[in-house]
Amino acid sequence: MVSVSLKDQVARGLKKSLGHLDYSYQKVRHFKFDGHAWSEAELETLESFPSRFVRTSDLFVSRYLRILCLEADPAFRGSLVDTLNLGEKAGHIGSAETWKRIRALRNVAAHEYATDDVNMLYQELISLTPTILDIAKLL
Repeated sequence: MVSVSLKDQVARGLKKSLGHLDYSYQKVRHFKFDGHAWSEAELETLESFPSRFVRTSDLFVSRYLRILCLEADPAFRGSLVDTLNLGEKAGHIGSAETWKRIRALRNVAAHEYATDDVNMLYQELISLTPTILDIAKLL
């Protein structure tokens, strides 16, 4: 029996998650957030998109990027911000600041009822999704 590394296991899950996020992104990226009434099908699509955004960004930052940081420095015990900064320094992500914004949006999206402007939230999630999808090149 061949042992699969934790990194490989996380990468497999991340690939699946990226595929689901891309599917939802392709459906919502052309939506107009101009206040029109959404159909039931559109609402269902809109409701799945933030959860896929949240799940994929969590899996990447909290699991995969942390594994990459530990490979570079086995003694690494940094915070989320340290992980993002090291990830940027190592060239795994383009901008730690962008990923900090993704993380902040992840927190809002997980509780989307708490925001006054859901349309604005969706527009920002859509604008940052290509950054998340870009991590596929690391896998």
